[in-house]
Amino acid sequence: MDILQATKSYEAWMRTCTEVVESELTLKHAKMRKHPFLFFRGTYYRWLQLWPKICHDLRNAPKLLGAGDLHVGSFGTWRDSEGRLCWGIDDFDDAYPLPYTSDLVRLAASVKMVTDSNDLKIKFRNGCNAILEGYQQSLREGGRPFVLAEHETNLERMGIEAFKPPQDFWKSLLRDPGMKHRQVPPDAKKAMQKTLPAKLAYKIVRRRAGMGSLGQPRFVAIAMHQGGYIAREVKATVPSASVWMEGKHGHGEHFYEKAISSAVRSHDPYQQIYGNWLIRRLSPDSNPIEIEDLPKERDEYALLRAMGAETANVHLGSRKEISKVIRDLHRRDRNWLRRAGKEMAKAIEKDWRQFKRAS
Repeated sequence: MDILQATKSYEAWMRTCTEVVESELTLKHAKMRKHPFLFFRGTYYRWLQLWPKICHDLRNAPKLLGAGDLHVGSFGTWRDSEGRLCWGIDDFDDAYPLPYTSDLVRLAASVKMVTDSNDLKIKFRNGCNAILEGYQQSLREGGRPFVLAEHETNLERMGIEAFKPPQDFWKSLLRDPGMKHRQVPPDAKKAMQKTLPAKLAYKIVRRRAGMGSLGQPRFVAIAMHQGGYIAREVKATVPSASVWMEGKHGHGEHFYEKAISSAVRSHDPYQQIYGNWLIRRLSPDSNPIEIEDLPKERDEYALLRAMGAETANVHLGSRKEISKVIRDLHRRDRNWLRRAGKEMAKAIEKDWRQFKRAS
């Protein structure tokens, strides 16, 4: 398949898994044409076709449960059960058993794209070194959650003084017109109510967010509760694109909860699967963090090192495989990640140019 055939095939498969919001798929295609990194984020299904061929020397590396669709925009903050601010990978829609090298190469390829566009200033070689350094140290030490509210050293490890919550968060959410409750699928309403205070009146709005998951229905319940707003988002789940790649059909989610529950982290108690819906608490400090939204004053080596360490935190959920991963890392030459990331970024940009021309 070329990129156009792959997109058509994947989206047809996606329609068999959930009711797709077609207008959002149209928007997704428009965003994908704008920039190679947005294209990269919206086409994980294509990554699964390309990387085993281009990085054939990495495809037989030890397998474990990984994030799948990993990139520099896959990280965010949340509050744990103690109310502490935490940071880490926040997107597990495509979690699946894969060679550990896939997550690392995908993260490195995303670094190549954002350094080429000057969203990161670090040299690509140094960025790859930082990812591997953080990853390997975290594996050796058994991982460590990034609990920012408790340990100032964690912020120092990330090279950032503080995260700024998005401005006008609630104003933006409340701007959207409310929906009639009967317009929302009954199981989606049950999912919302599962984590809301009992007998609480709430407004429901449609939400359009993300890149890879554009097209999957999202609803948000917003309520005033004890002096302030609270919100719960439910998003229709679709199995990992790896299921499509294997030629299988599927409904619901298979590895999302397993990935977050087994990872070394302090968990978000509101992030869970209910039936065919993913539930999340929304707030100004429970959100993905885009590279362009990070503080301008930052240590990018430390930031990418933290991303590598957090990738290891997730991979450590497959503890029986870690000794194999460490042995495999030791036998690889020092430039393997930089070489693979560069080749994959080149292939993705070639696909982007074809997609842009054809649209």
